[in-house]
Amino acid sequence: MEQRSDSLPFPFFSLFRVFKKTSGNGHIALYLGKRDFVDHVDSVEVVDGVIKVDPSGLNGRKVFAYLACAFRYGSDDSDMIGLSFRKDIWIQCVQVYPPTGANATKTPMQESLMKKVGEQGCPFSFQMPINLPCSVSLQPGPNDAGKACGVDFEVKGYIANEADSADEVIDKKDTCRLMIRKIQFAPTNNKAGPKADKAKKFRMTDKPVTLEASLEKEIYYHGDPISVKVKINNETTKVVKKIKVSVEQLTSVMLYSADTYSKTVCSEEFGETINANGTLEKSFQITPLLANNKEKRGLSVDGQLKDEDTHLASTTLCQGEKEIQGILISYKVKVNILVSGGGLLGGLSGSNVTVELPLTLMSPKPAANWIKGPL
Repeated sequence: MEQRSDSLPFPFFSLFRVFKKTSGNGHIALYLGKRDFVDHVDSVEVVDGVIKVDPSGLNGRKVFAYLACAFRYGSDDSDMIGLSFRKDIWIQCVQVYPPTGANATKTPMQESLMKKVGEQGCPFSFQMPINLPCSVSLQPGPNDAGKACGVDFEVKGYIANEADSADEVIDKKDTCRLMIRKIQFAPTNNKAGPKADKAKKFRMTDKPVTLEASLEKEIYYHGDPISVKVKINNETTKVVKKIKVSVEQLTSVMLYSADTYSKTVCSEEFGETINANGTLEKSFQITPLLANNKEKRGLSVDGQLKDEDTHLASTTLCQGEKEIQGILISYKVKVNILVSGGGLLGGLSGSNVTVELPLTLMSPKPAANWIKGPL
């Protein structure tokens, strides 16, 4: 007997796993060969699968496959007045039974799945556009319940008379669904990192304090230490008393309007002192980790499937000026120095000098056979 309660990964030819979800009435079953689909910036992997159909239970109805990208901005559990807390960003639906001939050519993945499913298998495929966001969740607070806010992707099979009829109510027993993820990996061409500098003059001084900061490379992987090279040239009579290096995550919510907020994910202070007419050239290392930010509500993390581990959300890579709805992620490194005023007032009359550097934080591209999936 087939299980119907959860997605069912099982060995297939001892080479890979198949993910399966069966409808409550057992008349249809959804099969996917993987649940992670890669966005290569200029193209996205095809979402291909198979639905097993038992025609005897349809009663003249049809079977459809549906892929949706949605933004969840609240918990359905808290819906008390019939409002929807989910906005569909993109939806595509195809009829799989009776066959229309649209999926006559099968992908290697579908060929493999059909060997498992048999003659009752009906293949389907979706091509996502490149302007959809990646899977991102907003970290809930310690006392928050329900599904996390964020962007998610869902593949669904269902039985209905029409693909999308406002008057037709589809019974939950006639549906089966699996969550998938749209993900990006870091490019292999890691270029030299950015550089920024700033010179600032103060009262009663003719010459400035100059702060320069740079990253040794453009892209850093999750969990790797970030090395920030700092140069300070203090041409004044003041004293530089403190250096602070931090990483900020910027989350841009592109929904009804654009709204960007930032959260510091890593910050360290270094008690370096640069006296009057002194210089400093030194590298400082910091490591932004989700483990150190578990209590920050609203922090963006990479989308999860069930309760598996994740990390800070990856930087969103875009092609040109394409318009993306949903959530976009970026990072920046901030270097701040405190320049003391000296004299009796000391640090009370101090001032800050700050520079910012863009940071790309992502996961490395895994082995090619993982990305391509089973053949």
